[in-house]
Amino acid sequence: MASTAKPKDLAFAIGWTPPANWPARSRAECKAILTARGMRFEMDDVDIRGVKTRVWKNAPPNLRAIAMLGASHGDRTFVIYQDERVTYDAWGRAVATLAHEFQAMGIGKGDRVALAMRNLPEWPVVFFAAVTIGAICVPLNAWWTGGELAYGLANSGTKLLVCDEERWERIAELRERCPELETVLVTRHEGELDRASRLEAILGSPGAYKDLPARTLPEVEILPEDDATIFYTSGTTGKPKGALGTHRNLCTNIMSSGFGAACAVLRRGEEIPLPQPRTTLTVIPLFHVTACSAGLMGAIAAGNTMIFMYRWDPVEAFQIIEREKVNSTGGVPTIAWQLLEHPERKNYDLSSIEAIAYGGAPAAPELVRRIHQEFGALPGSGWGMTETMATVTGHSSEDYLNRPDSCGPAVAVADLKIMSEDGTRELPTGEIGELWARGPMIVKGYWDNPEATAETFIDGWVRTGDLARLDEEGWCYIADRAKDMIIRGGENIYSSEVENVLYDHPAVTDAALVGLPHHQLGEEPAAVVHLAPGTSASESELQEWVAARLAKFKVPVKIAFSSETLPRNANGKILKKELSSFF
Repeated sequence: MASTAKPKDLAFAIGWTPPANWPARSRAECKAILTARGMRFEMDDVDIRGVKTRVWKNAPPNLRAIAMLGASHGDRTFVIYQDERVTYDAWGRAVATLAHEFQAMGIGKGDRVALAMRNLPEWPVVFFAAVTIGAICVPLNAWWTGGELAYGLANSGTKLLVCDEERWERIAELRERCPELETVLVTRHEGELDRASRLEAILGSPGAYKDLPARTLPEVEILPEDDATIFYTSGTTGKPKGALGTHRNLCTNIMSSGFGAACAVLRRGEEIPLPQPRTTLTVIPLFHVTACSAGLMGAIAAGNTMIFMYRWDPVEAFQIIEREKVNSTGGVPTIAWQLLEHPERKNYDLSSIEAIAYGGAPAAPELVRRIHQEFGALPGSGWGMTETMATVTGHSSEDYLNRPDSCGPAVAVADLKIMSEDGTRELPTGEIGELWARGPMIVKGYWDNPEATAETFIDGWVRTGDLARLDEEGWCYIADRAKDMIIRGGENIYSSEVENVLYDHPAVTDAALVGLPHHQLGEEPAAVVHLAPGTSASESELQEWVAARLAKFKVPVKIAFSSETLPRNANGKILKKELSSFF
């Protein structure tokens, strides 16, 4: 039986009413069809570190299997970067060549291989050369300073580093801080190298990968629960922590993404089409789990073409979308906003865009409407974090338009619950508390940090630090990061609620709410906003806008204006600590 979905008030507010025949099936019916015995998304129960866990029965067993699948796509274009094009066959040759070379350098199972570079064609080569021999790949944040990079290298005990010229210039003089670092390979370096070698001496340039000999990958036994990666948390407070991921963690995302896409089709009452390779513009860094785990893994499995950019630029993105007939893009909400708001958009044919999806930060409901109306594209969103190796929830298309303030329900192999602040009591449906998540995508813990691991990972669950609620059908609504909630005179103010109202104003394209100290109330809300080019709005106008839509105590007492989009970390999260200079 199809569910009778009552359109949400917010869906009406953004100008969308569900079609009369939608949804053709309930989410539960879709799940039952897709996960039935013998179906692609069939599930199984396995023991993961003593916890019975649902897993995708047909997920690849390890990243070595994904690499072999990718190489089988042959002459299909895998990566485009500026004027460089690398096919799947050429990439597979480079991965196998470098994997054998790593072994010759003494790299074995469990050794750490760090990767620090821009989104370059070399990135997925190095990553898979490491993980296919059982080494642990450590993708370091390319935005980090030399000291931060040295911290990551030392903390992870990295034995081999592969980086680009810019990262090497930051690290070289700090190498003594990394006592376990034995070998450095540098790519795209113009000058002389000291205590490092050129990656090109092994592989040549990306354009020459096709000329490398065809080799099989080294034979290494790799189990699903073997260590695969260390991704560092964004580190907005304190030292970044290394989230230790497994092969199963990353392989899970391939199936989770496919499950979500199949649900959207079944909800319309349509038949699931045969998969077709697509072209995607990847504009967020691969050292973030969204791009690597949720993006790169699925792209290789499907034979998709990925386009990398030297740095994000909306006009260049328009040119690429028109020239390469890009089907999907996104990553974080700010990218979507800039694509929508840029005055040059009208000058390009962007009709190939079918989907704009994002995660990493909450999105304003207004963004959902505009993607659908102005691009004619289907919006998509999801929720995850470094500790969940990306995707835990997700929804797209009509489901997202119907619940534009939600990040979707959990995928079939994941569970969510809302817990009290002290972690002792599960809260009823609809109440806001701390979001806990469980499933085969949850990482093992934090590298060399048993105290933080014990605090965050409990009996298979991860304490996310996000404040959220679940509705009666299991859709998740992120209210705030626990540490970002503002408490004014005992009243809780969830920053995303106020930010979403500000985003609804036609002039506002970026907004963040912060707390200002108050000697009686504890703190009061204040906002920093960025306005769209060619628009204007005053502080009093925006305050009146919020006051007409929210309780008076939630209205920002001050609103500052930034001439630039607000500062973000590589994960797309606004760095609210850097906004204090506005007040």
